[in-house]
Amino acid sequence: MVETDKAGQQDTPKKHNAFLSALNSIDKSLGWIEKTVISVCVLAMALLMSAHVVGSLLFNRGIPGTYEVTEMLIIIITFVGVGYAARCARHIRMSAIYDMLGDRPRKILMITLCIGTAILMFYFAYKSAQYDMALYGRGRVSSSLNIPLWTINLALPIGFTLAGIQYVLTTLRNLFSEGIYRSFSEKEEFSELPLDDSGETHTPDGPMGP
Repeated sequence: MVETDKAGQQDTPKKHNAFLSALNSIDKSLGWIEKTVISVCVLAMALLMSAHVVGSLLFNRGIPGTYEVTEMLIIIITFVGVGYAARCARHIRMSAIYDMLGDRPRKILMITLCIGTAILMFYFAYKSAQYDMALYGRGRVSSSLNIPLWTINLALPIGFTLAGIQYVLTTLRNLFSEGIYRSFSEKEEFSELPLDDSGETHTPDGPMGP
């Protein structure tokens, strides 16, 4: 019986490690997609605006539709960036009450907040998808280039869905790992305060992110 119990205990960490490895692969894949989309949009916007300014100065003629395309790229960057900010734990946090709690209550609160935020993100994705379908049905296009607006507004449901997935991954990370994680890959850590007059460092009672 003792050997059987030990074997079962050894199998459990292996299953957890395999599960977390699978989630890590999903997280990295989503991160690559987000970074690629954001990088391409920022680069395209910079090149387009630069070419427009140069054309206006040298040839007295800019690139038609530059401002319209720039606005569309900003929409894509903003909403795809929601998922990327959640993945990197760079979103705004109001943690006055959270920082006063102990380790276990903080972890429970973190899991609760991640579940609630994930539900909210998926709800936003659903409502934005409905809005996008309405744009598609009406056949609305942009004023200068006649680009179908529904193609640009796809960034809304996609971005909210990516953010929701990140919060689900953070929830699972906290459920199956020791410590507290602000995102799937960002662990909550303590930072030492600067030296005081006595030459000693102090660690704050509450968590401080990097």
